[in-house]
Amino acid sequence: MLATGTVLAIGLLTIALINPEYRTLCLWLLTVAAAFLVTGAIRVTVDQRGVMVASALLPVLRRRFPLHRIKQATAQWTRATEVGGWGYRWNPGLSAISLRGGDALWLSLANGTQFVITIDDAESAAALLNSYLPQKSGSQ
Repeated sequence: MLATGTVLAIGLLTIALINPEYRTLCLWLLTVAAAFLVTGAIRVTVDQRGVMVASALLPVLRRRFPLHRIKQATAQWTRATEVGGWGYRWNPGLSAISLRGGDALWLSLANGTQFVITIDDAESAAALLNSYLPQKSGSQ
């Protein structure tokens, strides 16, 4: 997604500079390139507070899942088609950030929905997160 966004941005800027007739259209289409760039790389943090997923290029775009909202974490091999495609996906009962097929962290949330993030070593992330869950639920 990063490569696609970069190539698209360079191409659109080049066309906008060369041909003024298409400048407005190209500048509007840059929002598509920006979406690819912003969602093309993510940083996932799992700690005693829960899970945070943030854009690597624009960290203010993030999603947090505090421990009290997480019932269980599991790891499983996941294809993008299982979660609705690549990128940020929202479906009733299931949201996902899927940048590739492979290891994925599946969060079962307290409200009955699931959130899926494709990451390296999802098994370690799930084990770490689950180790925090009993401590959190026992203190309430």
